[in-house]
Amino acid sequence: MVTAMAPEISFLIPAYNAQDTLAEALASLQRQTKANWQAVVVDDGSSDRTWELVEALAAADSRIVAARQANTGAAAARNHAARLAAAPLLCMLDADDWLDPAFIETMLPMAADGSPPAIAYCSYRRVAPGGRLMPVEQAPLLAGDAAKREFSSFCALAIHTVVFPKSLFERVGGMDESLQTCEEWDLWLRMAFAGAEFRRVDACLAFYRMKPGSLSGDPAKLVRDAICVTTKAEALLRQHGLQAEGAETGWITPAISRLRMLAWVLAAKHDPTLDIGALAALLPDMPDVAGYESFFVNVIMHGLRTGLLANQPDDLIDSLDTWQPTFLSLVDLIQRHSFPGTGRKILEQATWRLTAANLSRSFILGNIQVVSIDLGRLSRIGKAEQADTLIMHAFSGEQHVGSYIGPLWGDLSIRAQILLIMQEIQAGEHLERPRTLAYAAAWTRVALRDYRDFGRLIIHRGRRGRLEKLLARTGRNAILAWAPSDKRDTDARLSDILRDLEDGLPPVRRAAAAAPAKEERPPPAQSQEEYWEQIFERPDPWNYLSVYEQVKYAQTLSLIPQGIETALELACAEGIFTEKLARQVGRVTATDISQRAIDRATKRCRDLSNVELRVLDFVGQQLPPDQDLILCSEVLYYMKDEKMLAEVCRKMAAALKPGGCLITAHAHLRCDEPGRTGFDWGHPFGVETIRRVLAEDAGLALEETIDTALYAIHRFRKAPVADPLLRVETHGTPLDVDVAKHIISGPAGIAREAAWAAEVTTSVPILMYHRIAEDGPAALRRFRTPPETFRKQMQFLRRHGYYAVTAPTLTNLLRSGKPIQGRPVMLTFDDAYLDFRTNAFPILAENDLSADVFVVTDKVGGRSDWDCAYGEPAPLMAWPDMQDLQQKGISFGSHLASHIPASAMENDALLAEALRSRHALESRLGGSVASIALPYGATDFRVPGILSLAGYTIGLTTRAATAAFSDNVFDLPRLEVRGDQPLVAFPALMGLPGAFIG
Repeated sequence: MVTAMAPEISFLIPAYNAQDTLAEALASLQRQTKANWQAVVVDDGSSDRTWELVEALAAADSRIVAARQANTGAAAARNHAARLAAAPLLCMLDADDWLDPAFIETMLPMAADGSPPAIAYCSYRRVAPGGRLMPVEQAPLLAGDAAKREFSSFCALAIHTVVFPKSLFERVGGMDESLQTCEEWDLWLRMAFAGAEFRRVDACLAFYRMKPGSLSGDPAKLVRDAICVTTKAEALLRQHGLQAEGAETGWITPAISRLRMLAWVLAAKHDPTLDIGALAALLPDMPDVAGYESFFVNVIMHGLRTGLLANQPDDLIDSLDTWQPTFLSLVDLIQRHSFPGTGRKILEQATWRLTAANLSRSFILGNIQVVSIDLGRLSRIGKAEQADTLIMHAFSGEQHVGSYIGPLWGDLSIRAQILLIMQEIQAGEHLERPRTLAYAAAWTRVALRDYRDFGRLIIHRGRRGRLEKLLARTGRNAILAWAPSDKRDTDARLSDILRDLEDGLPPVRRAAAAAPAKEERPPPAQSQEEYWEQIFERPDPWNYLSVYEQVKYAQTLSLIPQGIETALELACAEGIFTEKLARQVGRVTATDISQRAIDRATKRCRDLSNVELRVLDFVGQQLPPDQDLILCSEVLYYMKDEKMLAEVCRKMAAALKPGGCLITAHAHLRCDEPGRTGFDWGHPFGVETIRRVLAEDAGLALEETIDTALYAIHRFRKAPVADPLLRVETHGTPLDVDVAKHIISGPAGIAREAAWAAEVTTSVPILMYHRIAEDGPAALRRFRTPPETFRKQMQFLRRHGYYAVTAPTLTNLLRSGKPIQGRPVMLTFDDAYLDFRTNAFPILAENDLSADVFVVTDKVGGRSDWDCAYGEPAPLMAWPDMQDLQQKGISFGSHLASHIPASAMENDALLAEALRSRHALESRLGGSVASIALPYGATDFRVPGILSLAGYTIGLTTRAATAAFSDNVFDLPRLEVRGDQPLVAFPALMGLPGAFIG
């Protein structure tokens, strides 16, 4: 008889009719490299020879403890075994499973009865009835809150892979004997919320025997017990202040968890006679699975592999007829309760998993037809009746040369396959030339059409490379001309559909050209005088009558001392300020370098007898001397450098009488004061440098300053000054767009010109907005950005050197494949809400940014009725609104015609709607429209191909990422700017976390 010292671990083994497997399970313990274990075997009312076997084994090995009870279930048997266990650590082993010899030696050091209690767990393998080992089931990481999160959703660990303290088992109340299934899941859940620490052992040390009928239990019982466990998880989550907030946080809602169990059970059993509707009715609620498509594909594929004992996804193709009916019924169930197109995404992802495992297999799953073709043995392929999507893998011998994924319209004739190979897969060089007279005749016909190209090559010798290319092109075109086709093939069917759709569209009545006429630029000025004459070709070129300028004038006038007899105004422009100045001083001499400006100023001031106007270049000519006051504003930053500025400042100081004043107003420039709000004009310096030079180089004393956010006005005295005065005031508003768009707000960033010169990129952030508004339904808060928040976001982009590209420009950039200069960003607005015109566009304009707006063309001028379930729908722009905005640089694209998700439409319907929407935009706005943003970002395998057929060249989705050159141009991702996120989330979205905003 084998005896042992006090055990370190007790194995709890329920045995019900286990006479065939129990001995092997216990033998795996007897083979352990550490012998100090105990096995408590509880016969759960077996009707075979299990008890006799247990008694005999216990008699031969004192480490085996035999116990017996009436049949009350595995949970009760394990609880009974735990009460008899003598070791501080426990492990539950079923009578038909076994463990690796190193199990105890490896697992014991990781488990501990401490504070917190430590639980060790490992990976395992299922074993098919014939002994075939299936793939390792890798245990997940369960550190920290991950254990609570995972066990709140599903049973993340197999029962015999876990070693845990007996004290913890007793503290949480042992196993719930009311559960007939899922009892171990329930135990792990309660242990996780009891504060246990789960430690993973990265080894496969346990084996689970798959007996015939292993999964033949009552599926309703599994679903009901799963509901019990997830309901308990909900209570524990509330008790611990945690929330299952959905996929974005990693927590899975109880409804998704319950459907997960149902989906796994249905896939594992793959029984077409099961009443899926009745099982689904057991669930308290059916969730919307949109966003969880990949998650459910993983669950379903795992269930199928488990139930069918398949090692690889490829193995499932062999049994497709067995499980496809159940699979499609499950997908249909999910689709009925989910966002339109969700079921199609699950179907596509499952199909892709199958075909990716072995590209040479052809099969049909639902409406997706997968074909594998050998370019050397092409033959006609019929379209499956239900198929609308094609996945075609092309092989040249054993070499895979490419794949096509897109819509399927009809049969695949040889010609249709060759077209896909040449145009979509771009593998025409792998096509073999048929050795037939028909092909030779086709080659001759094609060559005769290209006789001019051949002739030029013959005349100009030495162009072998061009000749080879021409021969290859002729060969490919000859194959097309030879290849048989018919009226049922996919291209013929598509041609008929397109012809009918285009015939049904009204003639395009193009609106006026969208782009404004380009102004003819005058030749470059040859002198300063000529430059300023060109500036003043247009009256009031800087809009000096604006509120902004008039407030500045009033502030300047407030600094003029009383009793000024003579005043000299330099750079008086058209005399708008001169007219005001003349009313406060005795006599004004107003000068400007431009004769045009002086002529207009003379006309303006003709009734003022104390005003003298003259042309004067104050840089190159002498100034009238003995002035009580000189005014020189908004012109000194045109000096080419500080040396010239200092010379002019000394000249102005010399023209003042002793005790005279100089008043000057200039803007804060970012190049001069990078840490504060200012303009990004290309001048070499701004008001701060001008102030310093006047004080240091001209010998003038600063007497008083009016400082605003955008400019400062200084009064200097040609005399000593005690303490200068500072007045902080506001500037006039609103600002003209031409002024505002040059303002950079906030602390230091990077100028566009500097970023353009120093940086290149191969990716473009495409930002996605919807409404720019304060008010709306609470449920749509995510899609609504307040105007002031939007303003701060646009100021952030401006401050950090971003410039906006629109869809046409982005298309060209992506096609070129060349790195992009500077910091591009694309701003997109879905749905064409009216508040884009009233709220968003003015903010974009004042930050010198443009945007793309995507229009639901059937709804123009109406309301967003697709949101009516959440409250009052918001108004949308009308065509005149968009026509006006287009003239101002806004680009427009399609958001389809009806706002129905593209993945919810059949091929013909989607093609018709995409064509109709583009037609409406081009007819109303003029020019070509080539961009589309898909409603809800809903796309699938067919959509890019259909959009291309409809004439689009670029398509945007809602996939969250930065758009890169490697992206499919019809599947470009966007970064959603959520209105329910704090303002500080925006810098992080742009890859600048922690940068100042606001």
